[in-house]
Amino acid sequence: MTELEALITLNQLPKIGPIRIRSLLDRFGSATDILDQNLSSLTSTPGIGPETAHFITHWEEHSDTKSEISLANQREIQIICQKDPSYPATLRQFPDAPVILYVWGNILPEDTESIGIVGSRKLTHYGRESARKLSFQLAGAGLTIISGLARGIDTAAHEGALAANGRTIAVIGSGLLQIYPSENIALCEKITNGQGAIISEFPLKTPPSKQTFPQRNRIVAHWSQGLLVVERPKRSGSLITANLASEAGRTVYAVPGPIDRPTSAGCHELIRDGATLITDGSQILDDYGFFPIRSGNHGTQPCESGKQKINLPEDEQTLLQALCHEQQHIDELALKTTLSPSLISVLLMKLELKRLVSSHPGQRYSIRHS
Repeated sequence: MTELEALITLNQLPKIGPIRIRSLLDRFGSATDILDQNLSSLTSTPGIGPETAHFITHWEEHSDTKSEISLANQREIQIICQKDPSYPATLRQFPDAPVILYVWGNILPEDTESIGIVGSRKLTHYGRESARKLSFQLAGAGLTIISGLARGIDTAAHEGALAANGRTIAVIGSGLLQIYPSENIALCEKITNGQGAIISEFPLKTPPSKQTFPQRNRIVAHWSQGLLVVERPKRSGSLITANLASEAGRTVYAVPGPIDRPTSAGCHELIRDGATLITDGSQILDDYGFFPIRSGNHGTQPCESGKQKINLPEDEQTLLQALCHEQQHIDELALKTTLSPSLISVLLMKLELKRLVSSHPGQRYSIRHS
């Protein structure tokens, strides 16, 4: 058995986690040696009780490493350990860092330059558009967007990064063969098609649970160099992530909202407690020392916007010509053009960031009034 296979085996066992495995590695030197120990030597290790020791000495009854590796290979999923060069360095330094990561897609060295974006699952129009805009700006400037693939703000953050042709990492609270929520499988496929990865520390068929999501949150907090909370009520899972990020020495950013909206109460609380108020991606880029967001475009067709001429790519120009000052739904625009609704959604975001289009509730858009 190789060292990686032994780590995969340990990771499949119940009642044992990264901290206990690291303690055992410090004691015995390797994962293969851990699996060779008897009950007495295991229980003499701090933090390892009789139950955990029993699972380790009877590991063959609780894990099927060969099948796990075979299934991962069939699905083109990599399994990496902390010694692998692609394992994120910012994550590796923490004592509770996962001993292995399942990777669907690819992790690149530049993914170290990253920011986590989290928030409420029950988002408002304001929250969605803020998350997409900020993610678009930050990913377009070169930061990798780290989030949790959940409904709401997480999904909007991943979408914004993809729209900017940037990179994004989705850390999920289940195995990679149990993607949750299932409606985001198509989003996962877009991410893994050269623009990032879906990451999990859990065995492939692990279902999501109340225990797995907090574990997922620590990876988002520790991998990222900073954490941006876009929209959250006072009670939210994103509070756990924000606390973990703060404890890890990361800068926490928060987007303000209307003072009478419960959906922004959590962000206001974070700002009151010392989080940095953010209204534009350039403010985070200044903190990171990145170059400013570029507003220039290199298309081929000119578009008049007030007194300024802006060159737009052909698809954006086509969509802009279909828009008017009256609000129109995405479905109406799809009927007026040959563009798909999914592409229209991406193009509208780009036009909005160029201050040519205004968004309205209910997926309705109009030409921006000068």
